Amino acid sequence: MCARRYLALAALAVTAACGGGGSGGGDAVRSQIRIVGSSTVYPFATAVAEQFARASNGSFKAPVIEQNGTGAGLKLFCDGVGGKTPDIANASRRIKASEFEDCKKNGVNQIIEIPIGIDGLALIESKNAQAFPLTQADIYKALAANPYGKPNRALSWNQINPALPSRPILIFGPPPTSGTRDAFVELILTKGCESDPAMKALKAKDEAKHRDLCTKIREDGVFVEAGENDNLLVQKVAGNPGAIGVMGYSFLEENLDKVRGMPLAGIAPSYASIANFSYPGSRPLFLYVKGEHLNVIPGIRQYIAAFASAWGDNGYLVRRGLIALPADQQAAARAASTELKPLHPATLT
Repeated sequence: MCARRYLALAALAVTAACGGGGSGGGDAVRSQIRIVGSSTVYPFATAVAEQFARASNGSFKAPVIEQNGTGAGLKLFCDGVGGKTPDIANASRRIKASEFEDCKKNGVNQIIEIPIGIDGLALIESKNAQAFPLTQADIYKALAANPYGKPNRALSWNQINPALPSRPILIFGPPPTSGTRDAFVELILTKGCESDPAMKALKAKDEAKHRDLCTKIREDGVFVEAGENDNLLVQKVAGNPGAIGVMGYSFLEENLDKVRGMPLAGIAPSYASIANFSYPGSRPLFLYVKGEHLNVIPGIRQYIAAFASAWGDNGYLVRRGLIALPADQQAAARAASTELKPLHPATLT
């Protein structure tokens, strides 16, 4: 082991032993990358991990990857510096300013953001279901606890829009810890809520009330949290022709024999509509890397490089369902993956 690596390992061991923020105390330095976070990014991260370990010819072990949701993953990531805390967080949305601040409070000062591609927040239904189109406003009216300030008692789709069928409202979706849930709230519920000018104006007057009316989901059984297991969500929707599911496009593409995507505002989820952001549910995907661990945990730089080599238009991740970033954004992402500069919080909300 070279002197530089030895000193780096020793430094992190001291940080861990002294507490290092959060739960980083008292553990030995790892020889294996630990990754947490988004279930949407998980299949791409595991594919890269397999290739990375294989290509290293035994120099590096395959990273340990947990799929526990973007919010839960970032909480673990921000828990401190040291061998007990993760090195990388997968995210299906951008890190929030509040999460960034939590990281800083726990001594995580070097947060590196790397965009890896695009996904679409797809609405899915059974292939045996009666097809019908929805808008963001339809979904908001169906799921909001108090749409436009009134208690939600609608039980069928035609009660919120006479042009829709009379089938019962039943939507399986992700839990609050999931980045898919955050994206659903931001891209669909809030946009549907703000289709009413009064609700859009409310944000400037009373942000807390706007958040309550636009993002709080009813809890009477119409919306069912299906956990972080997207394969189980597909099974539930496929087996119930009256149900709708909310999930990442990559999982829809893998299960087109069981379910189909529903048009949103007249635009169907597809590689092309998501790549050009014309589909309303388009969203970027990210890796967040702990800069304090870069020169300590073996293989982090090489793993990031392996990811960057796989996300291009002809990369194997695209063949697995990842949607490549536009050319200019791809170039910026590649630069981020090599420069590994810490994120500036001024751009966060």
